[in-house]
Amino acid sequence: MKKQELIHLHGLLAEVSNHYEQHAGTPDFEEYESLGVRPTSIHKSKTDHKAAVFAIATGITSDITEESQEAVAAQAD
Repeated sequence: MKKQELIHLHGLLAEVSNHYEQHAGTPDFEEYESLGVRPTSIHKSKTDHKAAVFAIATGITSDITEESQEAVAAQAD
């Protein structure tokens, strides 16, 4: 994947995370925040953006996985 494509993906994931935060709560972005790489950080290396993409994707998916594994009470409609 080219750096420009990776930056674009990073931007898309950032938008998804913003949307997710507004509607479902705050996922764990501690690792992503610690990297200090944003989609607008075009001067950062391709490797930095790749690490940021993996960190933000992990933050979103781990939170969704936790939600889906919560027990749901059985009830009849």
